[in-house]
Amino acid sequence: MRSNKNQPLLPYNPEIERTAMGLRKKTRETQNSSGIMADNENHEQDTRALRDFALPQVTGIRSVIRKPRIEANNFEIKPTILQMIQTSIQFYGLPSDDPNAHIASFLEICDTFRHNGVTDDAIHLRLFPFSLRDRAKNWLNSMPADSVISWEDLAQKFLAKFFPPAKTAKMRIEIANFAQLESEPLYEA
Repeated sequence: MRSNKNQPLLPYNPEIERTAMGLRKKTRETQNSSGIMADNENHEQDTRALRDFALPQVTGIRSVIRKPRIEANNFEIKPTILQMIQTSIQFYGLPSDDPNAHIASFLEICDTFRHNGVTDDAIHLRLFPFSLRDRAKNWLNSMPADSVISWEDLAQKFLAKFFPPAKTAKMRIEIANFAQLESEPLYEA
């Protein structure tokens, strides 16, 4: 059957598979002679199953926080401190959460213990992720690797995210527009 009147039909080939294998062999030989190595000769054979290629890799994942080096060889954060942080001062990133109060509470707990040879920065940077949940934890994990290098840097980024200037302006307007009702005592207003 012709698709175009100008092209003649190809001759019938009773051994089409043998012809195809010969053409593939000739193509490989041409590629090898021109400097392109065949896959099996150039690389080790990968024996992983196809499903293994779809699995996420843990290698190469880096922390958002670049933690300072600790010179003390006996530094350990006690599980009770972690438990205290996780049960008493969780920050979820909700609009009703107060980021300033969260940082104050966090620092209050961190000030209850000291380790020789360990800076406050190192302690704060290691413990702060344990105080975050839900939206706040997602925010921290979404930042680029090694983008936080000090406690000041982390606190500034945290406050910029969860206590933006618009929220400050709104609170100033509420304070400026404060009005006490006639029959309302000042402490209730």
